[in-house]
Amino acid sequence: MGTGFCVHHRIVLAVKRVEFVGDTISYIVLRGFWCNTIVLNENAPSEEKSDDSKDSLYEEFEQVFHHIPKYHTKILLGEFNAKERRQNIFKPTIGNESLYEDSNDNDIRTVHFAT
Repeated sequence: MGTGFCVHHRIVLAVKRVEFVGDTISYIVLRGFWCNTIVLNENAPSEEKSDDSKDSLYEEFEQVFHHIPKYHTKILLGEFNAKERRQNIFKPTIGNESLYEDSNDNDIRTVHFAT
């Protein structure tokens, strides 16, 4: 598995840089009018993978995320393999709607990272 980007021909000139960090994390830097936009793409391990592999991926992802200057706009996307269920604890982050009745360990990791 890997990550990547498809860039529309109308914005290809705005691409300043594309970085691939390992097999599961990548980001693209787009030149903006006032600041750059960084789109981060991540492919998290499935729920069946070990906690160590998930921990190392999220640690690496946090390092990449915090390495980017704060004044840039950051957009986070990817496959987090998370099932955030309808719980009061998650409402400030994901709102009132969720597709899942049950949650998994990846949901707590994702919500923790997002907050």
